[in-house]
Amino acid sequence: MAKIYVEAYGCSASFADSEMISGLIQNGGHTLVGSSSESDLNIVVTCSVKDSTANKMMHRIKSLKTKPLIVAGCLPKAEQSAVEKFSEKASLLGPNSLGKTIQIINSTLKGRKQIALEDSDLSKVGLPKVRLNPTVGIVEIASGCLSECTFCQTKLSKGDLSSYRLGDIVRQIQTEIKEGCKEVWLTSTDNGCYGFDIGTDLPSLVDAVVEIPDNFMVRVGMMNPMYMPRIKDKLIESFDNGKVFKFLHIPVQSGSDKVLHDMKRGHTSGTFRDIVKKARERFEQFTISTDIIVGFPTETEEDFQETIALLDETKPDVVNLSRFSARPGTDAAELKQLDAAEVKRRTKIVFEQISKLSMESNKKWIGWKGRVLFDENTDEGIKGRNFAYKPVAVADKVNIGESHIVEITDASVKRLVGKIAS
Repeated sequence: MAKIYVEAYGCSASFADSEMISGLIQNGGHTLVGSSSESDLNIVVTCSVKDSTANKMMHRIKSLKTKPLIVAGCLPKAEQSAVEKFSEKASLLGPNSLGKTIQIINSTLKGRKQIALEDSDLSKVGLPKVRLNPTVGIVEIASGCLSECTFCQTKLSKGDLSSYRLGDIVRQIQTEIKEGCKEVWLTSTDNGCYGFDIGTDLPSLVDAVVEIPDNFMVRVGMMNPMYMPRIKDKLIESFDNGKVFKFLHIPVQSGSDKVLHDMKRGHTSGTFRDIVKKARERFEQFTISTDIIVGFPTETEEDFQETIALLDETKPDVVNLSRFSARPGTDAAELKQLDAAEVKRRTKIVFEQISKLSMESNKKWIGWKGRVLFDENTDEGIKGRNFAYKPVAVADKVNIGESHIVEITDASVKRLVGKIAS
């Protein structure tokens, strides 16, 4: 029996992988510990989506390699040689190779490096897990995607779409709720194409999930706009159910159709406009989250201004902003890169714009009163979410997992501020 420390970075799917790795560790007879200083072996579940993230991962790998180490997640699959450069002796575990977790651990503890990066046919649905948050059940509904984006390294790590069976997902969610979860996240590389390979789709899954006769909320995770024309009408209907957060994360990445073509995104700016319009016409209050990449190699000043115009027109509530980073192995990494100072200038302009948009969006909620589920421990205290997945902070004493009626009294760029209503 060994003491093992696990830490994770990146998207919700990466955190879900870390929960399953932890569950397999416990089932395998080992013990989880809370820090690397206590451990016999360290596991880091990595992300490789951006240069800055990958650099952080490499620094962590170097600091953890003083003990037996397993590097898991996307980075070893996408950049095996880079990981081995920073830790020659570390064992490697790919994002779709979790079935070999205990085998890799036992080998590494004996001083034998082992590499398991090939995809297995093991479904992640139904694997044991140790939750990072007892209130939130993160459920992976698929692995991989159908896209071929020129800037994205995730495809290199996770491969083509492999959807998990609808019935298996529903049973997994029933287990999450039975074990105390009040909120369920449906997550994958791209939720938009869920089920296309097995004869179903995302709206059918959402409809099946909300039929579970328990009190819980569902957050539908990221989906690329490319597949929205195929499912948007049925999906918006699915969101009519009170158990579904009125929230969509649809990464448009650019407002320029030329840049979107160069990115091989498979959608136009009009696709994004259409889904935003439909969601807001159907629901009076609805949160739209999107992603923007500034400084793609072929982005001209005119293209950049089209992105500014799209944001001004659609007014997304949340924008995740990134500077373009040339990820090894991607087509876009081979293109001539834009001047760094120019990319920095454009990033500053968009940052100021989205801060203004977020503030305007949040101020509209002042005076609202309704139910908030407190679902997250933060450095600033326990934070909740309302029906539109808006983050809510209160000064009142609350416990994670509780639900209260809250009146919103103030707002900042990142959250709503309220008080428990008497």
